[in-house]
Amino acid sequence: MTTGTLHTSAPSSSMAVATDGPTAKKARFWDKIARKYATDPIADMAGYEVSLDRTRTLLAPTHRVLELGCGTGTTALHLAPSAGRFVATDVSPEMIAIAREKLAAAPQPNLEFEVADADAPAFGQGCYDVVLAFNLLHLVADLDAALSSALHALVPGGLFISKTPCLSEMNPLIPVLVLPVMRLVGKAPPVLCLRELDLRAAFERHGMDVVAVERHGTKGKDVRPFIVARKRGPADG
Repeated sequence: MTTGTLHTSAPSSSMAVATDGPTAKKARFWDKIARKYATDPIADMAGYEVSLDRTRTLLAPTHRVLELGCGTGTTALHLAPSAGRFVATDVSPEMIAIAREKLAAAPQPNLEFEVADADAPAFGQGCYDVVLAFNLLHLVADLDAALSSALHALVPGGLFISKTPCLSEMNPLIPVLVLPVMRLVGKAPPVLCLRELDLRAAFERHGMDVVAVERHGTKGKDVRPFIVARKRGPADG
């Protein structure tokens, strides 16, 4: 992937989620907690800063970047100055509303926030040089389907950058006991219990070469691998 080419065949900004079905159910869950989510402190700020800095090294001022699952927009606001155009999306209209409030308070002309579901994306073909998915892949309904759709939006040679909580690397009681109880009382969404090896295998199945796997956590055991994968195919330029 060249750092000197901006792909301008962008989709329209009319992304929207359905009013019923799985997408709407997911949106309602995140809408309910959006305001609290926005005020929760980042548990490992030092590790978060490392991930931001590492991501900046992979971006260029000409890049068109798509972020999936942007939440209330904090990461997008940090990274957008390093890109040409930055489109940040989330399934939750309330999360996006908060992100737009932040953007209005600190405008960045190259950044836009849109409502869209990573499980049912419509981002065009080959419109982006970089796709970001931070703290998201464990929350999609179907990992393979989500990756296929996201990669459709990437140019050949483009980068898919992710950081994913791998619940199967945590205490074994979490996926088999804690999460089911939390879901039963409405305190947790459906999640995929993944390992780093599962993610790497999925990327490779979808025509990506894993070029970096890093752990940026600074507190205890780090179960969130930061993975950089490149979509196979000739890079432009």
